[in-house]
Amino acid sequence: MGEVFAGRYELIDPIGRGGVGAVWRAWDHRRRRYVAAKVLQQSDAHALLRFVREQALRIDHPHVLAPASWAADDDKVLFTMDLVSGGSLAHVIGDYGPLPPRFVCSLLDQLLSGLAAVHAEGVVHRDIKPANILLEATGTGRPHLRLSDFGISMRKGEPRLTETNYVVGTPGYFAPEQMMGAEPDFPADLFAVGLVALYLLQGQKPDSRALVEHFAAHGTPGAPQGIPEPLWQVLAGLLQPDPQTRFRTATGARKALTSAVEMLPEPGIDDEPVEVFDQLGPLPVGFGPDGPTAHGKATTDAESGRRGQDALDALDTPAAQGTQGAPGGAPVPAASETGSFHLAPPPYQPTPPPQPQPVQPSVPAHAASPHHPAAQDFAQARTAAVPYEQALTRQYTDQGPQVPPQAHMASHALSHAPSHAPLVARQKRPGPPPKVAIPVLLVALICFAVGIWAFTQA
Repeated sequence: MGEVFAGRYELIDPIGRGGVGAVWRAWDHRRRRYVAAKVLQQSDAHALLRFVREQALRIDHPHVLAPASWAADDDKVLFTMDLVSGGSLAHVIGDYGPLPPRFVCSLLDQLLSGLAAVHAEGVVHRDIKPANILLEATGTGRPHLRLSDFGISMRKGEPRLTETNYVVGTPGYFAPEQMMGAEPDFPADLFAVGLVALYLLQGQKPDSRALVEHFAAHGTPGAPQGIPEPLWQVLAGLLQPDPQTRFRTATGARKALTSAVEMLPEPGIDDEPVEVFDQLGPLPVGFGPDGPTAHGKATTDAESGRRGQDALDALDTPAAQGTQGAPGGAPVPAASETGSFHLAPPPYQPTPPPQPQPVQPSVPAHAASPHHPAAQDFAQARTAAVPYEQALTRQYTDQGPQVPPQAHMASHALSHAPSHAPLVARQKRPGPPPKVAIPVLLVALICFAVGIWAFTQA
């Protein structure tokens, strides 16, 4: 049993590695289901900001694997996604080599559909490659593709996190304009889609540099061996070195692909079907299809804590910085070649407790100066009546009007002043002198009499 992360996610076993962190199979105790958890080791500001950008992406599409939730625990943060068990396109090529054209067209159609949804949100992926394109374990049924790993994606117009002369991505899948330092744009993603299609059809990574040079020197070449001409025309539209002559949108490329599929020959009876296997392997002891088992719950707390801590510490080992191993010792292809960052978290520095202020001894009220008795009484009563209180940390919430310090202290001092302290008598305000008051009253009586007389005459 692994240690529960942030009170919710229990890390079980590593299943891969992304550009900025390791990917784990985890159990969500709140939603009662298995998820994929991408754990970041907090390092520099760029890695954290990229992680925040990735977890903030919310795209609901059947062919996009976007983050669903996130959590933090001490110096580690993670976000979770749906658990996809069929591995990546690299696994399928490793099992079968070059794939049939119709099967490739089905994958390309789903990839372009997901990419159109990503571009509709104004996001440029910037790292489309076989390792970032995952598959559900559908067996010999229709494949189900998921575009993943938005670690270096960015919205058009957002500030770049790298210098203008520094390119972020995976070598071999750059568009020519990216190598020239152009701003990320949608056609660059479509160029990478064309390279992925060649990889699926030929069973090996294409030489993008030689391909671009051939296009620039001789124009669009003929269809390579094993690639039908209608499909090659679509791929050539994705692989044009000039972004102005390339497909501008994923939707446009998808429409052209649909037309090309209608002209492809039907698959033969003897063609071997492509099966997408479960690449994750069996669950460790203590876990079942419905989560932790009763046997696993009976494990002692010490053993549980040890295994969980070993799982988290594995992220800090040199082996974890490269390719993670799958259960049973089988190597798992690296999920990204864009690099990762790891620095130790800043040391914890406890806040020293506040030092109490010495209380001034009170001075008797009768020691006040005869010239300023009231002012001196206020000062001495205020010092004696307000004891030291340790400052408390409070949340920033709406509060009532603040009383000026002097008025507050004065009222506090009066309410807590010693009983023997003399109080200043409140003086009565004098009224108007008789010379003024008597004529005013006589005039008022005359006006009253005139009013009554006028009322009786009416």
